[in-house]
Amino acid sequence: MEKSLKYYQYFRFMLRHKWFVFLASRKLGITWLGVIHDWSKFLPSEWLPYMNYFYGKNGNSNRESSKETHQKGIDTEFDAAWNKHKNRNKHHWQWWILQEDDGPIKLIPMEEKYILEMIADWTGAGMAISGRKDWRPWYEKQRDTIQLHPETREYVEELFNERMP
Repeated sequence: MEKSLKYYQYFRFMLRHKWFVFLASRKLGITWLGVIHDWSKFLPSEWLPYMNYFYGKNGNSNRESSKETHQKGIDTEFDAAWNKHKNRNKHHWQWWILQEDDGPIKLIPMEEKYILEMIADWTGAGMAISGRKDWRPWYEKQRDTIQLHPETREYVEELFNERMP
């Protein structure tokens, strides 16, 4: 019974997250991207590792111990799933980083619709996890680690005062 509970818990979380992303996407004028947002998380290659990471391999809700395991570099299934997810979905800023064969990285400007979906995603994650839709404090805390092309960063920061979901 515990194992089926984690399927339900993760499915419920995903629907909640997608709902909040959809609402933010509508306000930002990208309704269709809100509908198809995170579709790849329903593929087994993402669904199972994410579910196990957040709700425990045996159905126990052990998000904190999973985070500790992940921080120690042990959770390779989740790492592989996260890598697949960000490379399948253009609303992740990591998708727009090109690692050159000779070493340096190149930051590529994000398309506007994916910037808006990224903002909707940040809003939806905040609502699903903490009940807060203001993504700005989170962004300001993460700003130095988020690698964005200067044009993309300028647009994201303009959104602080404009079309907020």
